[in-house]
Amino acid sequence: MSGSYTTVQGDTWDLIAYRKLGSTDYTDQLISANLEHVGKLLFPAGVTLRLPEIAEKPNANLPPWKR
Repeated sequence: MSGSYTTVQGDTWDLIAYRKLGSTDYTDQLISANLEHVGKLLFPAGVTLRLPEIAEKPNANLPPWKR
């Protein structure tokens, strides 16, 4: 999945990764694709982020609470 996403007030990196990429395991890839916003913890509305192309699935060997 690649493309873009426009934030809503209160979005966080992990919330965006979960909702748009399917897992919080992709948070690092999402941040890497948007380094100009790396200092943000909470997003204001209207920030356009690039969604990375996901090449691999999250590590299935992780315990359920980390998947």
